[in-house]
Amino acid sequence: MNNKRFNIPAYIYFIVATIIIIAAFPREGKFRYSFTEGKPWQYGLLTAPFDFPIYKSPDQLKAEQDSVLKNFSPYFTWDKKVYDTNLKSFKENILTQENISYRRYIESAFQEIYSRGIISNADIEFLKENNYHILRVREDDNKTTPYSVDDIFTLKSAYSYITENVPEHLDVNILRSMNLNNYIQENIKYNEELSDMVKEDDLQKISPSSGMVQSEEKIVDRGEIINTTTYNILRSLRQIYDKQENPIQKQVGLIGGISILVIGFMACYLLYLISFRKKIYENKKDVVFLLSMLFLFVLLTEITVKYNLFSVYIIPYAIIPIVIRTFFESRTAQTTHFITILICSLMVEFPFEFILLQSVTCLVAMYVLKDLTQRSELIKCALYILLAYVVTYFGYQLFQEGNLAKTNWAILLFFTINFIFVMFTYAFIYIVEKIFGYISNVTLVELSDINTPALTLLSERSPGTFQHSLQVSMLGTAAAVKVGANPQLVRTGALYHDLGKIENPGFFTENKIGDANPHDKLSFEQSARIITNHVPEGVKQAHHFGLPPSIIKFILTHHGKGKAKYFYNSQKNKYPNTPINEEAFSYSGINPDTKETAILMMADSVEAASRSLKEYTEESIRNLVNKIIDGQIADGLLQDAPLTFKNITTIKNVFVDKLITTYHSRISYPELKE
Repeated sequence: MNNKRFNIPAYIYFIVATIIIIAAFPREGKFRYSFTEGKPWQYGLLTAPFDFPIYKSPDQLKAEQDSVLKNFSPYFTWDKKVYDTNLKSFKENILTQENISYRRYIESAFQEIYSRGIISNADIEFLKENNYHILRVREDDNKTTPYSVDDIFTLKSAYSYITENVPEHLDVNILRSMNLNNYIQENIKYNEELSDMVKEDDLQKISPSSGMVQSEEKIVDRGEIINTTTYNILRSLRQIYDKQENPIQKQVGLIGGISILVIGFMACYLLYLISFRKKIYENKKDVVFLLSMLFLFVLLTEITVKYNLFSVYIIPYAIIPIVIRTFFESRTAQTTHFITILICSLMVEFPFEFILLQSVTCLVAMYVLKDLTQRSELIKCALYILLAYVVTYFGYQLFQEGNLAKTNWAILLFFTINFIFVMFTYAFIYIVEKIFGYISNVTLVELSDINTPALTLLSERSPGTFQHSLQVSMLGTAAAVKVGANPQLVRTGALYHDLGKIENPGFFTENKIGDANPHDKLSFEQSARIITNHVPEGVKQAHHFGLPPSIIKFILTHHGKGKAKYFYNSQKNKYPNTPINEEAFSYSGINPDTKETAILMMADSVEAASRSLKEYTEESIRNLVNKIIDGQIADGLLQDAPLTFKNITTIKNVFVDKLITTYHSRISYPELKE
């Protein structure tokens, strides 16, 4: 990501982020007190702002509704025409029968079964499934009579009643031959509409409240334990607030309060960067990255709370300090995380508990994950974060309750899911690197592998340059440790700084084989152009191998805007009166502006020059180191680097010690005499 794209003042990004956060802030939770039954009230004295009813709890209402439904009896309609129709049809069909006794018995039986009622098989199954023992039958005059289900006939039991109660003087077989099933029909039918209407009416009669609270009546005071009665009163008050339509005045006040707090938090963050991290504030890319981390988690919290998607403890807020610490220092990581959770705490149900848990996990993440270079370190950090969540939560519960009886054990599942999300930080860091052009120690370690395609090609085509790069990385890493720079960044940058030499390796001294010198056939200017061209060629090769901008910067800065001194001085000495083309002898890079790139420039020049010494004594090495580095300072190549004179002295001493160790004399082994 090119920093030139971000030419808008940094404070504009803060203003835009603040406006979006305020606009998306959830406003549904109008009752701003958090409370839990059995826990102490954390706020001051609360009195009733107006008269309001004490609503029954959902469990109470459900119990009363279940009682109503249990005692409810379904309604049926009595159709008297069924008896008349079937009796008339029976008489018409048996006029030819000579035995009047059968007719009289059947008519008497019909009167009995139709007077008690006949119900369909489907309706009887409905009654059994719903465990109804009583039903109410409405007749034509709207009179309702309760009937026991056991006293009512079904089609089958009505037929059985006729055939099983036949007088002794009658033949049951003759009765069966009369096809009595044709004249038995249900005369009681389920009235669904009437039943639902009565059932709904009975449910509506249940009172939703169990008392009243008078205006100005005390509800609870600070430190008092919230018992069941108080809890129901508070729950009722919150329920009333949530149902109320906010007037414009109250809505404006609510937005005003949110705006004041969010603007205050964001202003503190802005002042922190301006006062203590001026370099970050002036780099618009860094500002956008930090605000993106803050905004991402605030917006995720807003969406979660607004739509009640899941517990906020599933959101892995610990990713904020881990990712920012990977690219910046821990103070900025902690500050960004703290501002984020302060804003998020305005939305959650228990803000103090939320801030406590997130603060502890942030500290644990900072102390455990000092340097992310391996996946195992992230796994260990995630485990410690999970442990911190669990221990802190249970400790807070014990502090509040004195026991764990009322612990919400489901929160352990939320912490576990949070742990899994933290494990994806590795992938998240990779995405950040690609978007913002940063580089993490994880990537640096991977790039330091000498088996990477770029370093393999360098070692094959330019073996001398490759050995030189290894020596430079050794010098640079040791110096970086002493002056508080990033040693891993210096090491990796050193390995790639001369990548451009793979184009014309034979023109560089470290790769020369034999006494032949290809520069003898060229002018000083031509030779200088070939030598200085290894910088733009290195940038080209770096882009080809997909190296990150942080490594490419080492290629551009390891010679800065200096000159190819050997050929420049040779040209001046041979042609003292001829104007010289300064550009032809100058490198097209940029001067180092960080500790790491400055250390590499010094280490590169010192290591290359040390190969020309005729003797390696402490005095000769120290003189060489002083001459090279003092010359770079005199040429203005290090004027943009954030190094003090003390840092430079320390770096010189490190170089001297390392070169003495490298070039110390060795014992010659005696030959074995025959």
